[in-house]
This record gives sequence, C-alpha cells and structure tokens, in this order.
Amino acid sequence: MSREILLLVDALAREKNVTRDIVFGALELALASATKKRIHDEADVRVAIDRDTGDFDSFRRWLVVADEEFENEALQVPLSEAREQDGEVEPGDYLEQALEPIDFGRIGAQAAKQVILQKIRDAEREQILADFLARKEFLVTGTIKRMERGSAIIEAGKMEALLPRDQMIPRENLRVGDRVKAYLLRIDRTPRGPQLILSRTAPEFIIKLFELEVPEVDDGLLEIKAAARDPGVRAKISVKSNDPRIDPIGTCVGMRGSRVTAVTNELAGERVDIILWSPDPAQSVIGALAPAEVSSIVVDEEKHSMDVVVDDDNLAIAIGRGGQNVRLASELTGWTINLMTEEESKTRAEAETAATRVLFMEKLDVDEDVANILIEEGFSTLEEVAYVPLSEMLEIEAFDEKVVQELRERARNVLLTEAIATEEKLEEVADDLLSLDGMDKALAAKLAAAGVKNRDDLADLAVDELIELAEIDADRAKQVITAARAHWFE
Repeated sequence: MSREILLLVDALAREKNVTRDIVFGALELALASATKKRIHDEADVRVAIDRDTGDFDSFRRWLVVADEEFENEALQVPLSEAREQDGEVEPGDYLEQALEPIDFGRIGAQAAKQVILQKIRDAEREQILADFLARKEFLVTGTIKRMERGSAIIEAGKMEALLPRDQMIPRENLRVGDRVKAYLLRIDRTPRGPQLILSRTAPEFIIKLFELEVPEVDDGLLEIKAAARDPGVRAKISVKSNDPRIDPIGTCVGMRGSRVTAVTNELAGERVDIILWSPDPAQSVIGALAPAEVSSIVVDEEKHSMDVVVDDDNLAIAIGRGGQNVRLASELTGWTINLMTEEESKTRAEAETAATRVLFMEKLDVDEDVANILIEEGFSTLEEVAYVPLSEMLEIEAFDEKVVQELRERARNVLLTEAIATEEKLEEVADDLLSLDGMDKALAAKLAAAGVKNRDDLADLAVDELIELAEIDADRAKQVITAARAHWFE
C-alpha cells in the first residue's frame, strides 16, 4: 500500500504539474476525511504520510482551551484535564491520540478522489496565479466567456477573471466572444479559490495602455507620472522625459496621433489630454487646467490646496462641462483646486486683509496705520510678528528698534495667554476626544469652549454645525465626525 501511495503521488504530480508536497497534502486530507467518517464526523483528525516510504499515521486531536471556554468535547479538552496528561501543555496546544490506520483500499475511494482532485485544482490555480503575478502582468487580455448579471467572465489563458459591471466603461456594449483588455484591480480570496477582479475604468488602466503603445516608457526614457479619468469621456495623463532629446508629449501622441488614437479606441473614444509633468506643483496644476490660461496662483501647503485665478473668458474652460476639467486636474495633481475670477480673488484678498488688520489692532493694541504697515510688509499672523528674526523686522523703515521690540513682546504675551487658556480648556476634554484622527489641541479647545468635551458630544454634531462652531473646512469636519462616530458601528 505504501508503494501504491508513492506511485500515485508521482503520477499526479507529473500529470497536474504541481509539487509532490501538494499531492501528499491532498492525500493526507483525503485520508483524514475518510477516518473522520469512521470515528466521528466532528472529530479533528490529522494524517501524516512519510514522504520517503509512503507509510502513514493517523491521529485524533483535541484543542486545549481554558476550562471556562470548554464547549465541545469532540474537538476540545479543558486545560485542567489536559495537564493530567501533559503538565506543560498550554491553551492553544493540541493533545493527540494515535489511531489505527484505516485500510487505504477500503476507504471511500470516490470521496478521497474528489478531495484529492479539488486540492490539486486549487494548487494549480495558485501556481498559475503565482506565475502570472511573478511576470507583473497587470494588463490582462482575454476573451469574454460568458455574461453574469451584467458582469463579464473573461478567459485569460488558463485563468478566469471577473470584470464587474461597475468596472466597465459606461455605455460600452461588450458581448460574449469579444476580446478585451483590462487592468488587474485586485485578487479576491473566495471559497472556490482566488478570483481576479479586473477594471476598465481605473486610472492605472490608461497608464498600462500607454506603456503598451509607447516603447520609450519600457526603455526608461519616459515616465507616466499620474492619470485621472472620467471613463469613456475624458482623461488626463502627466508625462516626464528622462532624456532631454525626447519630447514626452509628442512621443505619447505618436506619428499622426497613432499612439494616442490606439489608446482612445480601446477606451471607447475617451479623449486624452497629455500634460507635461513638473516638479513644481503649481506648474503642474497650470498644465493640468489646460486649455484654460491661468492668471495667478496661490499655494496653501498646509491645506494642500491652490487658489487659481483665471479671467472671465477662461473660467468656463477651466471648469469644463459639469466641472470635469477642474475635477480631473485636481485628481491628476493631488491638489485641491479653488477656481476664481480676478474680481473674486480681489474681494477675497480684501476680506483676508481686513480680517488680519482687525486681528493686529485688537490683539496688539495698535492703530490702523501700524496694522497696515505690518500687512504691507507681509505679516499675516501673530506668530510671525513674535518670532520672525529680529533683523527682518528692523528692516521696516516705519519702525524703530523700540517699536519692533514692543510689538514682538505684545505678540508673545498674547500667544502665551492663549496657550494657557487652551491648556485650561483641554483639562475639561476627555481623552477619547483628543485621540481622534484629525483632532488637535487647538480644535479640541474650541470645541471645549462650546461645550463639546467628549467623543459622543462631537458625534452628535452635524457637519454644518461643526464647521460653524470650529471654523474649519468641510473635509476636515467630515473626517473628525466620521472618526467620532466610528465606535457606533463596531
């Protein structure tokens, strides 16, 4: 019988192109399944086959659990009882009892065969998948085998993959037998084995298509830095040349537009804007908003946003139909883009200047003229007045050293007073509020002053209420409220 097992293992390993260990594992499962049927269907049985001789041993085992967790005598043994047999055993260990090996020729041969074949099929799928991933082929090409509830099952070599309905390009009419390309979005682990999930709407798909059409990318002469898409309608990609002799945009367009046309045809007519990437984020945003012309741009590093000013003639172009152009530009660059006309920019600047003037007049106890001088010299916060190098402030012609020292002293006193007040307010704040994602001491102090002192107080607020109360933007308000409510759903 031992020789029969070894011959069977060698034959199956060759036939299915899997390792002998996988076949041995499948046989062990089959023998364990047959043994369980003989002694107790709920029993936990382990079978160990000697890889050299083909001999095998069977064991019934019980999981050691704490006495208070003991529930199932067929699978578990309480710790106190287990230690009577082995004084060093711990919860999580197993106690085993040797069983009389069953006759290999008399087990349910059909059942064993099904277990073995299923295990080998799983191993084959895993092996094919491992080979596929090793080649890093994220662009999958295959034929639609069948349609299931709007989703397509695609046969790609020896594998089947799923293209869900929501990952198809809108208004795209795919049929059985069509040959399609798609991007490998993820791999789902299911009871039936690994399932490849494809996408034709992911931004990565257009990058892979250009890599296919533009050999300079594969050669390292050109890089596609980012992509953003409105699937089936419009897309933007940013490109960078690693060789000064190569025009990145012209290379991606191709002779008479051949390369970009091939990509567009694969994407059901999706129009592609190719933009020159720049290490300067502002320059990248200006390029991404093309064909609109930008008048000026102000970068806010802290909020990771840009205020982009365009004239009235370019505003509609910059926004695009349904906000498409500015949305794609924002996705491409990773920056929040606030579009405004020159008149809106002027009004906004005047409002910010007025607010800063009031801040300086109230907090520093100075008149309007002194506040205006500070603003004209580029000061916008009390921290700047208090802590910029003394030499810089002494360069202000309108102030002598005595005035400069007095302004710095006043600013520092105000900041110290506010810091003490903040710490006092924070003493009233619960730790569960301070530890939330997106929360900081300044925001927590504002909330405490308004009577919001713990996580549930914050969770009860609406986003609009928090924006008004704490004077923060909508994105941050949503973030902290979502974090505050998370424990409601755990």
